[in-house]
Amino acid sequence: MDDCIRVTGARLNNLKNVSLSLPKNKLVVLTGLSGSGKSTLAFDTLHREGQRQYLESLGMVTGFVSKPAVDSITGLSPSISVDQHLTNRSPRSTVGTVTEVFTYLRLLWSRIGIRPCPGCGKDIPPSYTDGAEADEDAEPEQRPCPHCSTPVPELVMGSFSFNKPAGACPACTGLGEVIRPDVRRLIDDGKPVGQGAVKGWNAKYTDWSLPVLRAAAAHYGFTFDPDTPFGELDDVQQDLLLHGVESPEFREHFPDTAPPATVTAGRFEGVATALLRRYNDRADDPDYRERAEQQGLVKQPCAECGGTRLCAPARAVTVHGLTVVEAARLPLTDLCTWLAGLRERSGGDEWLLVEPVVADLVERVRRLLDVGVGYLTLGQATPSLSAGETQRLRLAALLGSGLTGVLYVLDEPAIGLHPSDTARLIGVLRRLRDLGNTVLVVEHDLEVLRAADHVVDVGPGAGRDGGRIVAEGTPQEVARAEGSVTGVYLSGRLPAPRSRGRGDGDKALLIRGARAHNLKDVTVRIPLGRLVTVTGPSGSGKSTLLLDILGRAARRHFHGAGELPAEHDGIDGWEHLSKAVLIDQAPVGRVPRSNAATYSDVFTPIREVFAAAGRLPAGRFSFNVPGGRCERCEGAGVLTVRMHFRPAVPVRCPGCRGRRFRPEVLAVRYAGHDIAQVMEATVDEALEVFRDVPAVAGRLRRMADVGLGYLPLGQPATTLSGGEAQRLKLAKELGRRASDRTLYVLDEPTTGLHAADTARLLDALQRLVDAGHSVITIEHNTDVMRPSDWLIDLGPVGGAGGGRVMAEGAGWAAPGSGAS
Repeated sequence: MDDCIRVTGARLNNLKNVSLSLPKNKLVVLTGLSGSGKSTLAFDTLHREGQRQYLESLGMVTGFVSKPAVDSITGLSPSISVDQHLTNRSPRSTVGTVTEVFTYLRLLWSRIGIRPCPGCGKDIPPSYTDGAEADEDAEPEQRPCPHCSTPVPELVMGSFSFNKPAGACPACTGLGEVIRPDVRRLIDDGKPVGQGAVKGWNAKYTDWSLPVLRAAAAHYGFTFDPDTPFGELDDVQQDLLLHGVESPEFREHFPDTAPPATVTAGRFEGVATALLRRYNDRADDPDYRERAEQQGLVKQPCAECGGTRLCAPARAVTVHGLTVVEAARLPLTDLCTWLAGLRERSGGDEWLLVEPVVADLVERVRRLLDVGVGYLTLGQATPSLSAGETQRLRLAALLGSGLTGVLYVLDEPAIGLHPSDTARLIGVLRRLRDLGNTVLVVEHDLEVLRAADHVVDVGPGAGRDGGRIVAEGTPQEVARAEGSVTGVYLSGRLPAPRSRGRGDGDKALLIRGARAHNLKDVTVRIPLGRLVTVTGPSGSGKSTLLLDILGRAARRHFHGAGELPAEHDGIDGWEHLSKAVLIDQAPVGRVPRSNAATYSDVFTPIREVFAAAGRLPAGRFSFNVPGGRCERCEGAGVLTVRMHFRPAVPVRCPGCRGRRFRPEVLAVRYAGHDIAQVMEATVDEALEVFRDVPAVAGRLRRMADVGLGYLPLGQPATTLSGGEAQRLKLAKELGRRASDRTLYVLDEPTTGLHAADTARLLDALQRLVDAGHSVITIEHNTDVMRPSDWLIDLGPVGGAGGGRVMAEGAGWAAPGSGAS
């Protein structure tokens, strides 16, 4: 039996006819510079061909899974990929729902839950019937209270689901939050309505609205003066403008008066009401909803359920004194402890009924602890999870599958992990291997590399300079290999970076009394004009401190907009700053037409260069507007073919052969390249082409400086990782005219970067600080911690046990810090 996966002649994307053998039933790590071809080899070649061969062996049509550009691959097993892309961004999706742990909790509460009777207030014991398994969408049957005979609905699993009518809070329909207008962002208090008080109205719409407002006021027997500043209007007039004649807020003033029948008669909708209506009507358009929130809508916890999502009857049911809401708020470590103690607290008959449920629950929760997410709670929404957390949830599910003989392909599972948590992840990967599987990991983390059975270093550079096997073998063999950049870092031959030792000035931001989420009323001093790193175990409170408190407060202070900051007493020191820039890992585009070139604003000067070279309008070189684009595919380069009973399949446009533009546009060349070739080039390659065009070269150089030299200019923004999106935002921000004393806040900017690329990014951050700005990063990477001027270590663990400042100070590894 072949004990290796043998790849011959792999040449997809930038792979240079690669041939290699990977040992089976081992932990194999593919590494190399960002953009060197690791993911192409792992996912686009090995994983895709593993899927195709397996489906073909079942006699299924595999036309929708194309064969990768490779001569042959032998010894492959059926493959399962675990990547970083979060597929479920629904606000109704939580950690509990995606792991099915909350499903089992609902079963437990419906079987043995105790609740107060709405009639007499006495506790109603569980019925021990099969009602728990009843149809969740059906109306629960009624049964009499044993004390007063008041009819009460039978407890079923749907009674505890915020996605079912029986369990959802009626006020927020199970979302846990409601959208409310922010009057300060909608209305300028100091201006009259007739002179631009409503920020979203232009002059034409204002002129149209004023007669309707006057007619509405006349209908109710008062006057509306458009020349009075909004702040001087009385409550009735303000409610009319904001909420309209049909709103509960306005009708409280005139409960016995019917609203006007027509717009001409005064049927005014209201500024906030209209915005809310459009927001709800465009539920499937996240871009519009995001713009609406920026215009004047804010999300607030639901006042009726307190953000718990469940209705009052569901919140009142207890199991041994604990409600299902309280259970969902426990960190998984504490939930596991509570579940393990149920046996001692349960009676004989009760335990017989729930023992299988509890056993399954404990096993599922323990698998989550094994992958290092014990600090999470079941109620945390999945859109708020990082890429690494999402991937580790999938890893936990794989641990329970019991499959053997499988090829698992993982994409940087150590992303977002504190070094203290990496050992646990390595243990999980080895468990998957020891079950009889081949575990193939794309990774940069040196600890994971050292733990591997076999390491493959792809390079030597990125883009067209990559795609070759530089070194392979055991970690020790790769560390000794000549020409391997990874080997230099793996061996420790490079001196560790150190702080530049900038002096400790008096200027600082002081965050007082931070107590949101798991922060324990901490006060943190952040010195300005320095490179500051906030570190600590996953879930220790870093993101809450910097993103939810400092970041939101900065938006409010400098722009007067954005979400309200999380709970804290205040922040001192804003007078030392002129601007704050928050750069997180949120996506930079939601449509494939948005790409690295368009987002970074480099596409505009590139089009101008080609326009001058071909004596054509610059608009001809855009694939987003008619003129120069291929009209058959409308500049997309692909056509979507709808398949019967299968998902739609994108195929290359036969008109332009995937090149997006008309022949006369592609005939224009600059430095030997047409516009389509430029969009296919990487940042580093394009920098060489446009080195004599300052408007282009400057933008490209900033992208290269932050570690994006390998990125193709035309790569769709929807395919960028969180780390790439953040570095693209940083590059764009660096291109703007910097204000004096700017504060930059970054969320793990080295995500997905090789150690050599991290060093390059650090140089860019150090230059910002040398120019007088302040840089604060959330990081786990020790290569960022070492050169930082100031470290703040939160801990000692994640979840409820964290949220404290363990150490802070200048220099690498202040005493008492877990970072040491």
